[in-house]
Amino acid sequence: MELWELLRAQAGVVTTTQAVACGVPARSVYRRVAAGHWWTPLPGVHHDRTHPYGPEARLRAVSFRAGPDAVLHGPAAAWWHGILDAAPVVAGVTVPRRTRRAVRPGVRVRRRDLHPADRGVRRGVGVTARPLTVLETAVALPDGAALLDRALQRGMMFGALHAAWCRMTGATGAPRARELLVAAGDRAGSGAERRLMRVLREAGLTGWVRAHRVGPYELDLASPAERVGVEFDGWAWHSDVARFRNDRRKGNVLAGHGWTILRVTWHDLDTAPGRVVAEIRRALRLATG
Repeated sequence: MELWELLRAQAGVVTTTQAVACGVPARSVYRRVAAGHWWTPLPGVHHDRTHPYGPEARLRAVSFRAGPDAVLHGPAAAWWHGILDAAPVVAGVTVPRRTRRAVRPGVRVRRRDLHPADRGVRRGVGVTARPLTVLETAVALPDGAALLDRALQRGMMFGALHAAWCRMTGATGAPRARELLVAAGDRAGSGAERRLMRVLREAGLTGWVRAHRVGPYELDLASPAERVGVEFDGWAWHSDVARFRNDRRKGNVLAGHGWTILRVTWHDLDTAPGRVVAEIRRALRLATG
């Protein structure tokens, strides 16, 4: 590949080794740096000033400096995968345990031997695979539950996340990842039901029955007098097509018998309980109006 093609493909970032492989003598590399045409963000890694030095260039430079066995992890990997809208200020890089590299400003090096299933390459940069990336980013962010929710709704399989968690058992962040997965895998969730019952009680909405049966179906919560039911959707539930279809069939049958069915996720209850109460109050009002 010609040097100009490589620079264009790599957002203007190139290592000394890559430049030499393209036919540029090492002394010419140093002359370009000395002349100000290139600059060196990290040792052995250069950037052509005709290209903008944005998040892509910065993360490429970090990855190249860390070495061929390194992978971006956490929010840095999430941005590279297109999962996050903004790249983190401090990039997380995982290198094999045997590697010894100094931690530099803007880079957080983690030494861990990752399973091959947890490694990948995307656009020429090593990154953690998507399931591990989602888990580790969810642990790192204040609202990680929302990130996990979005990932599952957009097609991430719960089984893949669980397998990634099994491989990270014992690592930093694994206990928190487990908490998030337990919540994600809890379809109805007695904990969610108890929490909503408490919220409804505090809002003055009483008369709710748990596990209320209507013909062959069972509602998580129901107000039989008004024929209003509440069903909990755990995130993992959405990855099962058969169950998804069964839920919709159940909702249609109950609607045909005059029931109003509201669907609530743990994330709804955790982040916007007031909105959940308002929706339930509105359904009750319409049912009795």
